[in-house]
Amino acid sequence: MTTTRFAPSPTGALHLGNLRTAVLNALVARAAGGRFLLRIDDTDAARSEERFVEAIRADLRWLGLDWDGEARQSQRLATYEAAAERLRAAGRLYPCWETEGELALMRRALLNAKKPPVYDRAALRLSEAEKAALAAERPPHWRFRLEERAMEWEDGILGPQRIAASAVSDPVLIREDGQFLYTLCSVVDDAEMGVTDVVRGADHVTNTATQIQIFEALGAASPRFAHHALMTGPGGEKLSKRAGALSVASLREAGVEPAALLSWLARSGSSRPVEPVWSVAEAAADFDLSVFSPAPSQASAEEIAQLSAKMLREAPWEAVATRAPEGVTEAFFHAVRPNLDRLEDAADWLRIAKGAPAVIAPEDAEFVAEALAMLPPRPWTETTWREWTDAVKAKSGRKGKALFLPLRRVLTGRSHGPDMGAFMPFLER
Repeated sequence: MTTTRFAPSPTGALHLGNLRTAVLNALVARAAGGRFLLRIDDTDAARSEERFVEAIRADLRWLGLDWDGEARQSQRLATYEAAAERLRAAGRLYPCWETEGELALMRRALLNAKKPPVYDRAALRLSEAEKAALAAERPPHWRFRLEERAMEWEDGILGPQRIAASAVSDPVLIREDGQFLYTLCSVVDDAEMGVTDVVRGADHVTNTATQIQIFEALGAASPRFAHHALMTGPGGEKLSKRAGALSVASLREAGVEPAALLSWLARSGSSRPVEPVWSVAEAAADFDLSVFSPAPSQASAEEIAQLSAKMLREAPWEAVATRAPEGVTEAFFHAVRPNLDRLEDAADWLRIAKGAPAVIAPEDAEFVAEALAMLPPRPWTETTWREWTDAVKAKSGRKGKALFLPLRRVLTGRSHGPDMGAFMPFLER
């Protein structure tokens, strides 16, 4: 069964780039009738916060991304230790004692010599006495020893990939303080949870190369990998959770419709045009990962807001019913829907319907007084506005804007708004 996962770290608010990864993984799973898992990557206890875990769940639910299982990496430390022991026993995980400063100097020297800044495996050349002396001073960090061969895979977006092991440093899997790092935890979890497909950002390509060897060293099959282009901000800048740039929460607070954001994320960066969809199931119906481009895509809050307004003005009541402002009924929503930019705008029109201050230009005062005297008795229906304005037109001789605008202003206090035939039955003043 096709199984995908979204594995965010709870160190900040999700931005559009993060959410895009979640959407693509969910659509791969749903298109195949498979499973979509949520895995919280919270092994970094110093930076992980529970409020961000709750925010991640809230963002996914708001978008309609339900998941079939959830795991917390902080609760699986014994599993990672067991995997590490297997790698140590196989001679694939070895201790190192270089400090960050020493490693930085090493990298700088290699770059100056026009060589790739790859770790030279100096720790493997230490004698037992040297290791004991270093261990007495400080605990080691642990690196995975890569086999010296090319790492290859068929990427679902980038196509055939080949990275020589000689071009990559042996990855650190365990820090000096004992913290297990993503490179190991992700492999162990994907293997144990039966993940078959991993969709993630192009910044993980090197991780994938090294993780393929870790899967093999643990006797597990590698998932299929696909790396989507990174999403940038309007000016081409990198999106940041810490900076809150284009965060999901900020878009939700701005009134963006979740279905509009889903529609945009399901197609942005692909060769297909963005088209409105109202559910994950609808988006998954014709989803095709192969149409996505490896070229970076740019996030646009303005474009998303425009799509959101367009979709809202065509939205079925079922799509907004649970989120509609208090007092807004299905009939009222349909009456004001063509004039909504955000769902919250319906509350403004409801206040107007309950009694907005009349606006009467001095030159229209006499005309308005005569027109109001001709108002039909309640209840008003969808034909009342036409019947009333026809009668006023016949008596006053006014027509067009000179007829309709003063009457709209006296009833709503606005110069623009919903079709008055649909809106007039809701006027309470």
